[in-house]
Amino acid sequence: MMSMSQAQDKFALYLQRRKTLRTRVSAEEWHRRVELAACYRLMSHFRMTDWIYNHISARVPGSEEHYLINPFGLMYDEVTASSLIKVDVAGKLVEDDVELDVNPAAFIIHGAVHRARPDVVCVIHTHTTAGIAVAAQEHGLLPISQHASKFHGRIAYHDFEGLVLRPAEQERLVANLADKPALILKNHGLLALGFSVPDAFKTIYFLERACQIQIAALAGGSRLVDIAADVAAATGDILAHDHDYLAGRDWQALIRMLNRSSPDYQE
Repeated sequence: MMSMSQAQDKFALYLQRRKTLRTRVSAEEWHRRVELAACYRLMSHFRMTDWIYNHISARVPGSEEHYLINPFGLMYDEVTASSLIKVDVAGKLVEDDVELDVNPAAFIIHGAVHRARPDVVCVIHTHTTAGIAVAAQEHGLLPISQHASKFHGRIAYHDFEGLVLRPAEQERLVANLADKPALILKNHGLLALGFSVPDAFKTIYFLERACQIQIAALAGGSRLVDIAADVAAATGDILAHDHDYLAGRDWQALIRMLNRSSPDYQE
């Protein structure tokens, strides 16, 4: 068995060797890698991580059957553009110079979603306190906030079946997900999908905030006020189609923040 110091040396050697990767991939793939690394850092910044145990995956441009994901063992605030690993839909490595591996649980979920939803570029899975707390509530996400309205008619649910390690669960998971942009895995956590990396991050961020608001509201002990269904639907429709108005200004602001605090994600 490899010692802890040997494992650390292996990681260090891998990261050093991968720094030349930019010269060996397309400009489009490198851009996707930088965006995905930024997403990992933002998830860390906003405290939506669970040590090394969650994952964010994104399709490789021009090679749609391949995906980028974090190597198993890196914290989110360690992930860089070059350290991301390229795998196929089963989570099998497709690069020759990678000695690390992927958490096998990752592509039971991610592989199933990418295979079933060719419209999706990025998939984010979390185990946050608020997310799991709402996932453990029988009523699910309540229509009590503007943040929750973003998911009116746009969120699905999947029953807990234990650790997600069995391929047989994939069919049930994608059937429950259907065409929705978000899924609450009961007793487990949250799943967000996006047509781009920024789109997926925005979805998970607002879903997480909706869950935080719900837990805080329920803890207050007072009777909650539901948003009327027609108002929630109209609000959700506006929020789901605000791309032209925002023109990427929210993502650009987040990137400026990262460039000030931890610009090495681009390496």
